[in-house]
Amino acid sequence: MPPMVTTAQAAGKSPTRYSVLGAVSFVHVLNDMMQSVILAIYPLLKGEFNLSFFQIGAITLTFQLTASLLQPVVGMVTDRKSLPYSLPIGMCFTLSGLLLLSVAPSYPLLLLAVALIGCGSSVFHPESARVARMASGGRYGFAQSVFQIGGNLGQALGPLLAAGIVLKFGRSHVGWFGLAAVLGIIVLLQVSRWYSHHINERVRKRTHADHPPFPAPVVRRTIGVLMVLMFSKFFYLASISSYYEFYLMHRFGLSMASATRLLAVFLMAVAAGTLIGGPIGDRIGRKQVIWFSILGIAPFTLLLPHVGLTWTVGLSVVIGVVLASAFPAIIVYAQDMMPHRIGMISGMFYGLSFGLGGLGAAVLGVVADHFGIVFVYQVCAFLPLLGLLAVFLPNVHPPGHGA
Repeated sequence: MPPMVTTAQAAGKSPTRYSVLGAVSFVHVLNDMMQSVILAIYPLLKGEFNLSFFQIGAITLTFQLTASLLQPVVGMVTDRKSLPYSLPIGMCFTLSGLLLLSVAPSYPLLLLAVALIGCGSSVFHPESARVARMASGGRYGFAQSVFQIGGNLGQALGPLLAAGIVLKFGRSHVGWFGLAAVLGIIVLLQVSRWYSHHINERVRKRTHADHPPFPAPVVRRTIGVLMVLMFSKFFYLASISSYYEFYLMHRFGLSMASATRLLAVFLMAVAAGTLIGGPIGDRIGRKQVIWFSILGIAPFTLLLPHVGLTWTVGLSVVIGVVLASAFPAIIVYAQDMMPHRIGMISGMFYGLSFGLGGLGAAVLGVVADHFGIVFVYQVCAFLPLLGLLAVFLPNVHPPGHGA
């Protein structure tokens, strides 16, 4: 049996800063809305540049690896030295990437554009996750859900806006999304001002948590299991976020616009799951949420490749809600294991989510090129069975709960 351990940090006495949580969540909407435009215009890019599925996957890989490799580095740097105004600076990279994406005349410049957007994410995610925890008032799962719901809503809105603007009027209209980046810069300047005024509070908490609350072998085993569970979750999500439109168009003969709208339905379901995952983890424990959300979708993923369109849409909604509830619990679970390295842990796990999504998109693109898009979903259906590894996670109680 895994050891029973409890979170060392009690719930903070400071009140929950809803305005700060709302601000970082709102910018998360803008940030991930701009990023999801890349996914939504894949059919357009495929036709314009005559790309293979592998090249489509390589676009995702370039964007997500740029973000994933830099996020832990940003987190480690800001663990040692507070850089509150790095947030609006990072958004400037996103703005430049969007403007280049709208006019890039060649495939290499497309890759450079998405790399710039990835650099923006590498700063935004770990630092905003830190700000959310600082503003949580001890309700860490709730704060992560509020922060992450912004990203999921942005991912769902991006394809709808792309379908109505970019797919209708052309790639050059991607540049209009730069206005969202400008708005994000303005809001993040206010968040950075609040952050800079609370640096002393952060230093006090960091000094209090100079040493990890759990033995090193427990921490290593837990982080390893969480990474495998992340692999299961994000490889499966990559199969839908990158190729769901192509699957619907190939299997059911849908138009590009109809497939894009159904992708948005799935992403909305992901947003709903993210919203409920954190608060439930605060109440009943992160391990229970992780266990159910990853292993629990296995029957639905196994059924998905063998049903008609109506059932496909319905099952995708169930899968999106249940699977997405794991991520806030995983992030806070990992933060609770290493409260002295919040930036590094946040950057590592957000970066891992980006990297696994990109790697999954590239690998599954090769599989789709050789064996067909339907085969991708038949193989990925077995990934949630890795959720059985959650049995090896220690029982870490939510803050304020007894052993």
